[in-house]
Amino acid sequence: MVGIAAVGGALSGARAFMDGLGPLDLAAAEHRSTIVVDRDGRLLRPFVTVDGRWRLPLDPSEVDTDYLKLLYAYEDDRFRQHGGVDWRAMGRAVVQFATSGRVVSGASTLTMQVARLIEPRDERNVAAKLRQIARAAELERRFTKDQILAIYLRLAPEGGNIEGIRAASYAYFGKEPRRLSHAEAALLVALPQSPELRRPDRRPDLARRARDRVLDRALAKGVLNAAEVARAKAEAVPTGRQPFPVHAPHLSEQLVAERPEERVHRTTIDARLQTSLEALAGARVQGLGPKVSVAILVVDNATGEVHAHVGGADYFATERAGSVDLARAFRSPGSALKPFIYALAFENGIAHPETVLEDRPARYGAWAPENFDQSFHGTVTARRALQNSLNVPAVELLGAVGPARLIARLKAAGAEIEMPREAAPGLAVGLGGLGIRLVDAARLYTAFARGGETIPLTWRRDEPGSETERHRFVDAVSAWYVADILKGAPPPTNGTQGLIAFKTGTSYGYRDAWAVGFDKRWTIAVWVGRPDGAPVVGLVGRLVAAPILFDAYARIGTPPEAVPQPRDTLVATSTTLPPPLRHLRRDIPKTVSAATEAALAISFPPDGARIDLGLARFGPEVAGPLALKALGGVPPLVWMVNGVPVTTADSRRTAFWQPDGAGYSQVSVIDARGSTASVRVRLD
Repeated sequence: MVGIAAVGGALSGARAFMDGLGPLDLAAAEHRSTIVVDRDGRLLRPFVTVDGRWRLPLDPSEVDTDYLKLLYAYEDDRFRQHGGVDWRAMGRAVVQFATSGRVVSGASTLTMQVARLIEPRDERNVAAKLRQIARAAELERRFTKDQILAIYLRLAPEGGNIEGIRAASYAYFGKEPRRLSHAEAALLVALPQSPELRRPDRRPDLARRARDRVLDRALAKGVLNAAEVARAKAEAVPTGRQPFPVHAPHLSEQLVAERPEERVHRTTIDARLQTSLEALAGARVQGLGPKVSVAILVVDNATGEVHAHVGGADYFATERAGSVDLARAFRSPGSALKPFIYALAFENGIAHPETVLEDRPARYGAWAPENFDQSFHGTVTARRALQNSLNVPAVELLGAVGPARLIARLKAAGAEIEMPREAAPGLAVGLGGLGIRLVDAARLYTAFARGGETIPLTWRRDEPGSETERHRFVDAVSAWYVADILKGAPPPTNGTQGLIAFKTGTSYGYRDAWAVGFDKRWTIAVWVGRPDGAPVVGLVGRLVAAPILFDAYARIGTPPEAVPQPRDTLVATSTTLPPPLRHLRRDIPKTVSAATEAALAISFPPDGARIDLGLARFGPEVAGPLALKALGGVPPLVWMVNGVPVTTADSRRTAFWQPDGAGYSQVSVIDARGSTASVRVRLD
């Protein structure tokens, strides 16, 4: 009876002791570094915790199995069998201490160590050990073995502000702990026993001894053989700490600032491509001056996902303003927006790629635009004018399209535009007289690879581009015309003509160099310049940015894919085009007075109309063509729908067009003097 009472009293005392501990506070254990990872989970950039520690999230499945074998052999070989306390090891340790008067072997299990890490205490007495035992039992009740192991792997002290196996593997070996040598694994097992004393960056000799003891224990328990241990002991111990990854730093900071509560930010970035392009940017600026930087974007045209975002050449270079994300800075695009002028001219029936333009001296008020080489090329086709980035033809086309219309279309397509302080956009916007961001330029250029439709860019894996945010900039035929023209642009010295379609730009005063290229799959945008906007001698898009563009495309590693040609594309020469499209300008016939001539306009269908295809019928069951009607202008008239001539003219001011399906269409009419009128309608 006395024995039973004693046992009962002991149990009551143990229960009272545990009740007095209160609930286990796991809040500290949950504190971990915020990390940004690429599309496949590879680490791009970690951030320290609020208390300045590196504590990276980690799952046991992400750790080298040899490390786990060494950990169990050295720390707790019955971890999977005991309930938090290894009473067999506890009894052995007590007997050894009693017979030798010193600690021969420890009895602290991994679960007990986790309890001590969660509730760290300085005292080392019986009460502290009982507390660990009680907490270990509580942990075993609340968590699985893998969950307890995960906490240990995340919290184990590895020296200084390094906590956890993943952070230690990066700090000492510069890699993930998925593939560790036996020597590396043994060092990571040894460090938590005395992390400050054994830090390899401060005491490599003590670190080596501790590592070798782990290897000896592994040999004694049959985890490693003699040859493996010998090779591991011959391996050098690291004597310093390596920097943590800092890839896509500008993007990482933005994503964390947007969602500070999230611990893991999953991006669309491809870490392999990102690191390659960061190296490319860093190498290229070396010959451009100490204050020049580079920004590069790579976009998947099908999804809008950004696979690389290089915001600057060197994040840590103060002279290059490395911390500024230059992919989001407003800069003058120079000639990089000319393709959009041509696209609108093609869509509105103002021109065709083979339309003849005049590249001769011209004056617009006090402004007389010149070409970059300060020469004029005379009579050229629109194709050649765009390929050679001639200024006068572009300004003339913009005058016909309308600067306000161009700006409105750019904004409607999702681009942010910074305009000078003036009443209305002027013709200078066509040559770079505005501000645009590299991210917006990349988005706009996706239209040429996507049949005229832009797609919003996305940087997060959990935020696919919204269908409602896709915008049609031009019709598919006009977009293809531009893509076909730009594919024939003269390449830089390191490029091959016809590999990709691309356009360059150089802002006034050599402040910004641009190059944007695309094929069916990818769009790549490059900007080069000084962050402070100061001029740089020789900073020309074709000479500086275009070579970076072609090198960046080569690093993607996929063969180019041509943008598919739409149906009903008008393929012609300058002499076989419809007469109003052969030349941009035409003289007014002498029989017509310019003063009395009525302005050309489309009377049907009205702009913005939604037309039910069921109403365009000749009979109750047979769908028929849609009547197109014009007022004013100088006949003969040429009608075009989505850039393709309508040849079924019934009279000089009426044509009939047979729609091929529902959707948006651009209807244009051109008169004999080159005046145009356009409307945009939706067919349901």
